[in-house]
Amino acid sequence: MLVTLNENQHRPGRRTRALHKTVPPGGRRLKRMKLFHSIPAAACIVACAPQDVPIASRSAQFDSFPQRLFDTFETSCSGPGESFKKIGNQVFECSEFLPPKATAYLILNYDGHPQDLPQSVMRLTSTKTNAGYRVDARVFFHVPQKSGTAVEVPVESKVLDQAISELYQSMGGSPN
Repeated sequence: MLVTLNENQHRPGRRTRALHKTVPPGGRRLKRMKLFHSIPAAACIVACAPQDVPIASRSAQFDSFPQRLFDTFETSCSGPGESFKKIGNQVFECSEFLPPKATAYLILNYDGHPQDLPQSVMRLTSTKTNAGYRVDARVFFHVPQKSGTAVEVPVESKVLDQAISELYQSMGGSPN
């Protein structure tokens, strides 16, 4: 069931103009709850981040396996429309469905399949190195195709890179 809201109907001394907006019940509440839509784990950590601003990076070096990082990542990926997937011991993935306008945009511009909706994906990969463990983050839109394999559309953002670096640093890593 959809609810239609009218806004700006009464404006003294000006023409009356009705704007119609259709939103699902509780849609405004859900929109406010998704402050850190792209990186769910950052919402839990940003307030505790140190004052030193790390370099913006999607990679970090850890002295030992960053179990706390991956546990936090899994815990933060439990909201409505989100799903967590662990692929072996090295790849952790959180995906979630997108708002209708973004979904429509991706389907139309990347020849997506309307029966298999695009999702926002954040994938953390850990790799054993001589100095410990390296963790890399990839953020992309996964767009299933009408025919053929799905397209991965990368998400590029300096703000996102900075938030990921702060998350790594707060979990004991050194962004590089």
